[in-house]
Amino acid sequence: MPVFLICILSFLLLTSGCTMITETVKGVAGVSTKSLEENRKEALKKTFNCDYNSCYNKARRILTNIGTYIYSQSKKRQMIAVYVSQEDTTAVGIFFKSIDANNIQVEVSSPSTYAKEFIAGKLFSGLEKSLNLEDEKGQDDAKQETGNK
Repeated sequence: MPVFLICILSFLLLTSGCTMITETVKGVAGVSTKSLEENRKEALKKTFNCDYNSCYNKARRILTNIGTYIYSQSKKRQMIAVYVSQEDTTAVGIFFKSIDANNIQVEVSSPSTYAKEFIAGKLFSGLEKSLNLEDEKGQDDAKQETGNK
């Protein structure tokens, strides 16, 4: 009887697929991003004039500076998953969607409306400030070059 039971369990594991097993383990460990991906249709979205790598790196820096806890990140999957803080383990997903080479749509997703709005507000504001500072620096550099001629 135990051999039969082992065979059935082995068959179920082999036919269920790796993704299901992986997500189950992640869910039990509390680090799954599946619910964040499922909630993307209700994500808060904003488009920024920057390339993917710059936007991704700036977002990571901002998220760290505002006190979130990054528990998963993947440039390949174009996402960062955070907890609101070390104490507040409400999950929030930040997804990056390339519009073109110089424009990225940032999507903030969470099952919690409060967490989604809180993180989106801080992140979008931080990205806008960062990009505006770069624009101002670029304009100042251009003025200096023009003035030196």
